[in-house]
Amino acid sequence: MVSPAIGVEKLRKLRRGFGGALVCGAYGNGNGDGVFPPFLPKQVEKIKDPFARSLAQRIQRLPVQIGPSGSCIMSSCVKPEIRSNDNPVVLLHCFDSSCLEWRCTYPLLEEAGLEAWAVDVLGWGFSDLERLPPCDVASKRHHLYQLWKSHIKRPVILVGPSLGAAVAIDFAVNYPEAVEKLVLIGASVYAEGTGNLSKLYRPLAYAGVSLLKSFPLRLCSNLLTYKSISFATSFDWTNVGLLHCLLPWWEDATVNFMKSGGYNVIAQIKQVWKKFSVLILSKYCA
Repeated sequence: MVSPAIGVEKLRKLRRGFGGALVCGAYGNGNGDGVFPPFLPKQVEKIKDPFARSLAQRIQRLPVQIGPSGSCIMSSCVKPEIRSNDNPVVLLHCFDSSCLEWRCTYPLLEEAGLEAWAVDVLGWGFSDLERLPPCDVASKRHHLYQLWKSHIKRPVILVGPSLGAAVAIDFAVNYPEAVEKLVLIGASVYAEGTGNLSKLYRPLAYAGVSLLKSFPLRLCSNLLTYKSISFATSFDWTNVGLLHCLLPWWEDATVNFMKSGGYNVIAQIKQVWKKFSVLILSKYCA
């Protein structure tokens, strides 16, 4: 899926509506040298979308400790170029996606003067998972907390679209000190995990996951979802959405998550309403 290109004035109103003072800043254009990080799949060079190319050039890997022995995962994210007096915005992504979802919105957030982080949830995105850790819900939550504890260190406005809303709810309930407010977009929070998919024999699970990597399937999904854009744009967006799937550990990480049972946050929703200011947006589209 592709993140919405929200207007700057809407972003300013959103921020003020949440009680924060807007701090203006310059729009960050990335490193400006046209060089992609070496850990991205080489197919990134074929992407034409200027927003995707610009944000991809800004993706970094930061060390995140995940075990008592001091073992680290080099975790992918886009760090802010703007420092705000307000608490930062942390952007999660949908199921099986990456921080590139926010390619259209991220520059607008910076233009509006917001300090924004676009992070990859453990198991997806462009983190280095050569030594594959568990990618179940508890591991994803712990990884996000350790990233917050090591690099962000302030309560955040946590933004979660689709399954990212379930990630946000689960994280907020377990680490309330890390979250100031929640923004849930097109929230997918009433599913009871991965259901019967968690019971599949492993070879069948891998076969099912391989379908997610199918370019024709993803292209058809884009064409059906975004009917007002050209075929060429849909083709390019499909390449953007598929990019993280080209990393060698992607299938193992996705099967690990699916077999673990996935997110079931139904029981946590009432807790979120009691503890946090929550903004719900119904649509998540280009």
